[in-house]
Amino acid sequence: MLNAKEIARNTVEVDLLTAQYPEDRNMVVEGFRSTRDLDRSVLDLGTFEKQMKLPLIGDIVQRLYEESDADYLIYTNVDIGVYPNFYIEVNRFIDEGLDAFIINRRRLPAHFTKVEELEELYLEKGKKHPGFDCFVFHRDLFKDFQLAEVCIGVPFIGITFAQNIFALAKNYRLFEDEVLTFHIGMEIFKGRAARDYFRYNRKQFWKAINSPLNKHLSSKKWPYSNSILPIRLFKWGLQPSLPIRLGLKLEWRRHFG
Repeated sequence: MLNAKEIARNTVEVDLLTAQYPEDRNMVVEGFRSTRDLDRSVLDLGTFEKQMKLPLIGDIVQRLYEESDADYLIYTNVDIGVYPNFYIEVNRFIDEGLDAFIINRRRLPAHFTKVEELEELYLEKGKKHPGFDCFVFHRDLFKDFQLAEVCIGVPFIGITFAQNIFALAKNYRLFEDEVLTFHIGMEIFKGRAARDYFRYNRKQFWKAINSPLNKHLSSKKWPYSNSILPIRLFKWGLQPSLPIRLGLKLEWRRHFG
């Protein structure tokens, strides 16, 4: 991110912010600005067999919204890196009139382990990945976001974030083939999350879907919606951030009201 910011310095102003617990402040490196400390975690909201102090996505993005005056905000999962031209390309997409977009990552070999290997890493184009993990959106959209109390580090982050963009954005795009973000590791799906955390996040996802956001949801706004029904259902089934159960509900509403 620091490299990409430096390369974009004559094109667009980029501000890098962190969200952290008090005990994490010694991990914030020069070039990033700390927001106010996180003050709760998923452990405050449920009982879990294994204690993992996972923050809530809403708390993280709320701090970004409050402590940045940028017109566009970006959230990426913690295991996502960016190629050097990332911010330049993001700025170009914004200039094209998009109010939100999602950039899918490239999967790179797991042998990259050191900062000193970045220049070599940048030459790798990697392979596509279907999941959603990098979100760019106009700050005005966040006022109506419904993220419930979904925690990070467990499935349902990308699904929840994406549904907010699909529902609220007036002109969004899904970029599936751009070489702009990367994840080290070729796996498509990570190992199974602990069942109690998975159930918790699934419940929070449906809470977000059944909130005031629901009236804005439409399968017409989903990716691939212009394909014929069998094709779009097939593509939704292959995309982990497009839950087929919700898609079928929205299709019913689309055709039968």
